[in-house]
Amino acid sequence: MSAVATSTSSTTARGWDGLRYGAPGFPLAFVALPLYVALPNHYAAEFGVPLAALGAVLLAARLLDALIDPWIGRWADALLDRSAHAAWLAMAGAAVVLALGFRGLFFPLVSTGTAALLAWCGILLVVTYLAYSVISVIHQAWGARLGGDEPARATVVAWREGLALCGVLVASVLPSMAGLQTSTVVFAIALCLALALMRQAPAPRRLALFPSRSLRLPFSTPAFPRLLAVYLLNGIASAVPATLVLFFIRDRLQATAYEPLFLASYFAAAAVSVPLWVRLVARLGLARSWLAGMALSVLVFAWAAALSAGDVAAYTAICVMSGIALGADLALPAALLAGVVQQAGHAGRAEGAYFGWWNFATKLNLALAAGIALPVLQLFGYAPGTTSAPALQALTAAYCVLPCVMKLIAAALLWRYWIKESR
Repeated sequence: MSAVATSTSSTTARGWDGLRYGAPGFPLAFVALPLYVALPNHYAAEFGVPLAALGAVLLAARLLDALIDPWIGRWADALLDRSAHAAWLAMAGAAVVLALGFRGLFFPLVSTGTAALLAWCGILLVVTYLAYSVISVIHQAWGARLGGDEPARATVVAWREGLALCGVLVASVLPSMAGLQTSTVVFAIALCLALALMRQAPAPRRLALFPSRSLRLPFSTPAFPRLLAVYLLNGIASAVPATLVLFFIRDRLQATAYEPLFLASYFAAAAVSVPLWVRLVARLGLARSWLAGMALSVLVFAWAAALSAGDVAAYTAICVMSGIALGADLALPAALLAGVVQQAGHAGRAEGAYFGWWNFATKLNLALAAGIALPVLQLFGYAPGTTSAPALQALTAAYCVLPCVMKLIAAALLWRYWIKESR
């Protein structure tokens, strides 16, 4: 193995090596924001698709995507055990499918008929999600195999998630400024450039002569299901407002014109905060730093529940503070997972298996957020553009109160199983 490949994570995680490894984070996040946030509103507002039916399709597609991720993780381990080049080729092939699927979702060849639109959306979502998962699982497992102590692992993740936040920031303003047509082209170009940089990234470690291929291997480590439970609850708490944010801005705040400001301030604050969270890890450790991020998020969303129409300045401040809390959610949990893999003795042979289940939890978060929140809101009388006070109260409860409750439960589990036991 080359000298670059065997260098410590403290050198591979900074400078050009960090940029080369983290580069795919930019286009992956660029495409994730429209897929998970803008797509439901796009089909509901542009094509008149009912929220309940749309929620069912999103739930089914995301659940199917989530169920495939553990097998993708096992395959990722096999590719990384073979060579970094084999893993990169798989990412490149999936990138072609992802670029085509992303464009097709927002510009369907079927433009009329609810059933036809739902079928088109469902099929392309499955294909696009599959391609996205292949790239993201390999990318995450690759980074975990770079190893290192807590600050070093946090730095590796920070490069990936910091560039991801830059991608989200661009995706939050580009469609409104240049349109979806231009956005799909920009995404395809960014994906090609990112994979070209990734080709020169530090190679992941290959330590095991006889790697395990068991899907159940991560669950033989007691710390993994405990961390996964915290991540799942915290993720649902984040996914619900992400699914409902555009509805909240347009109908509760009646501030559609300020959407670019809100989204840009949110993701810009998250991007700026990532290096600060990494520095905090050196003082408090990963678990305590993540707990601080959860506490900040709860305080911010409790404030958001008191907002009403026209509170633009207050919501901008909320976007900034919740964006700072998002930085902790992005940079710290995956670094904790990499530590679990190391402590279990599975480093260099099973990172893909762990991150396959990790991505399963991520997709399950998003599936439950869309599949439950949207139909429940429709049940309480909410529809895009409504002015009904009870319906808007239901929207506020789903957007603000429910995430706070789930964050508090996740924080309690994190304290019980990680901070208290470590003491």
